This record gives sequence, structure tokens and C-alpha cells, in this order.
Amino acid sequence: MIRHIVMWKLKDFAEGADKPTNLVKAKALLDACAALAPGILSFEAAVAAPGRECSYDLVLNSAFVDQAALDAYQNHPQHVALKPFMGAVRQERQCMDYETD
Repeated sequence: MIRHIVMWKLKDFAEGADKPTNLVKAKALLDACAALAPGILSFEAAVAAPGRECSYDLVLNSAFVDQAALDAYQNHPQHVALKPFMGAVRQERQCMDYETD
């Protein structure tokens, strides 16, 4: 199994909208990808809870049966289509993929 975790810190203002608006849109775009490819075992996008000290605003925590399933997800046209928006609104991005039992 491959665990795929991505975290984003968003800009205060980008693409004509403020951070809260862009967080809602970013989460909706990610949520729409939850069943794009066979082999997705789990897929959760979450926005940081207000009032808590967090270094990132949005996280994707997902798991795939194998690298081929992760590759199919990453190369799916719907996933590729959200990358320009995410790139435009993000201040920082961190990603970690690792194998687990």
C-alpha cells in the first residue's frame, strides 16, 4: 500500500478570492477526485480547524493499493486539471509518499 499525504498553506489572496474562499474551492476540487481511479483505498481532504495553531491550511491524506494506482490517480485528467488552481493559490506545499503494510 502507498500512503500519499499532501499539505498546502494557501496565500491570503489569490485568483481573485480570499483564503477562506479558496480553501472551500480547493477542498471541493480534491473531494471530487476521491474515486477517480481504481485502487484508491482511502481519500480524505480536510481544512485545518479554526482557532488552532496549524502550519498548513489543507491536507490530503490518501492511500492506494500500489504505485500504479497512485500513478493512475495523479495522471487522471480531472486531477491534472486542478493543478493550475492549486499552484496559483498555494504559498507552500509539502508531499510525502511512503509504502506501508
